[in-house]
Amino acid sequence: MAKEERISARSTLWYLVFVGFAVNYMIRINTNITIVAMIKQSDTEFVGEVKVDYACYVPPVNSTSAELTTANQGSQSLLRSREGRIISPEQLLLKLFNLDPQKEGFDWDDYQQGLILGAFYWLHWITQIPGGILARRYGTKLVFGASNVIGCWMCFLMPIASYWDYRVLVVLRVLQGLVCGLAWPAMHHMAGQWIPPNERSKFVTAYLGSSVGVALNFPLFGYIIAWSSWEYVFHFCGIFGTVWYVAWLYFVYDSPAEHPRIHPNERKFIESSLGITEQSAERRDQQDGQRTPWRRIILSKAMWITIIAQWGGIWGLFTLMTQAPTYFNNVHGWNIEMTGLLSGIPHLCRMLFAYVFSIAGDHLLKHELMSRTGVRKMGGALCCFVNGIFVFILACCGCNSFMAIIFLTLATTVHGAVSTGPLANLVDMSPRFAGILLGVSGMITVVPGFISPIIVGMLGNHTVEQWRIIFLISSGMLIVCGLLYMAFADSTQQPWNSCEDLPSAAGSIHADELKGLKTSNLDGNWNESKEMLEMDTGVNDSGVVRLSSV
Repeated sequence: MAKEERISARSTLWYLVFVGFAVNYMIRINTNITIVAMIKQSDTEFVGEVKVDYACYVPPVNSTSAELTTANQGSQSLLRSREGRIISPEQLLLKLFNLDPQKEGFDWDDYQQGLILGAFYWLHWITQIPGGILARRYGTKLVFGASNVIGCWMCFLMPIASYWDYRVLVVLRVLQGLVCGLAWPAMHHMAGQWIPPNERSKFVTAYLGSSVGVALNFPLFGYIIAWSSWEYVFHFCGIFGTVWYVAWLYFVYDSPAEHPRIHPNERKFIESSLGITEQSAERRDQQDGQRTPWRRIILSKAMWITIIAQWGGIWGLFTLMTQAPTYFNNVHGWNIEMTGLLSGIPHLCRMLFAYVFSIAGDHLLKHELMSRTGVRKMGGALCCFVNGIFVFILACCGCNSFMAIIFLTLATTVHGAVSTGPLANLVDMSPRFAGILLGVSGMITVVPGFISPIIVGMLGNHTVEQWRIIFLISSGMLIVCGLLYMAFADSTQQPWNSCEDLPSAAGSIHADELKGLKTSNLDGNWNESKEMLEMDTGVNDSGVVRLSSV
């Protein structure tokens, strides 16, 4: 008999999925902080007259010209000086070919910076639905693993692309976004193959690796830049992603039946919990072949209201996540280490809040203290409306750095309620087609990821007044979307979710399937099928979905 393993295969899967989502977001946000150190600072950014609407690098009024010059040089050295630091391979290569090493930074204007920051999301939406389809056909191990590691390997090329031309860097970011978009929808399929119903909530907390990835990597990248140079951030991403991928290939398999080292008792427990038999597998294959009611999904008011809430929440989240390092550097004058730390802390708070609020929502539903629609609206009110209020106050903070940190952290934190609000609502309205709804929502709500940086680039990102406008736009988007969701959200299961409600012609439900539903074992078969379908979407027994909030 096989010896019982200390760590179960499911626990190993959880750890690697957790780190995998952290890797996915590491790829997404590395440019957000490196661009602070990559660009050339303007001559007037640290010195000059005191202006009410200008960035907060305000020297003392009684400082002499020499003191101002010294302060200016000291501030720039926080980002620009390479003296005493480890030189990067790219710098050695440029010296070897007598090319410009760009020691003072790249001369990219605000619009070009916006293009670089937003390029990741230009095609990211295209692979939202295909990710789930490819995972069903080829397995999540291949799709999720390849999506992350290819994105990491592209990081090795980004420093030399930056020295070549910013447009080459933009192309690389576009390709990264396209490839990395496959990861998120692919993971839903693996959860359906591995996780028993009573362990779903615990497993899906692995999705929160994305928030932990942001919270830890922003400070880490800040220290890497401070002690070496910005190129090593991309090298770190490539190396770390490769190490994770090797572990992923060795320890992870698409199903318990394929795992060569899983303990027989664990495999038996998983398969019996999921009801995996030849008969149930055949029934699910038949369900997968049924026609999707695309027309009724597209015309669903409940779905569009939920997408509107997601749009507002993502606009606010991506604006703060993408622009926070630039904001803290350009407005409040923080050095690169502090910029990374202050940019990362809000996302750690967001992860903790998402977990605590999901437990609260679970409690309200389990004890019938609030209707499911009420719980979803409460989550939407926090992640959109209250978030918008905090961003509005952030817009009014001006040069008060302490208040800016507080309200930026609060705004990012309350967005964690989305996992119990609009995100869970998509599963409530149709457990059967939740994967499709999540894909449609992902395709649409990723758009703010590239529109917001372009708007920031057009408005400029150097003065307090420019940032006030940026935050007011985000605040307005959050508040309006939140009010619409609070007024019209509906989490009741939609009629087109049920098999009986779909038309029986054109290959949707065959006559023999309808006949089979009327047999004496209707309840047993339907409950088993329903359990399997709910497993694919990650719904727990009380209807609460604990997913990552992005």
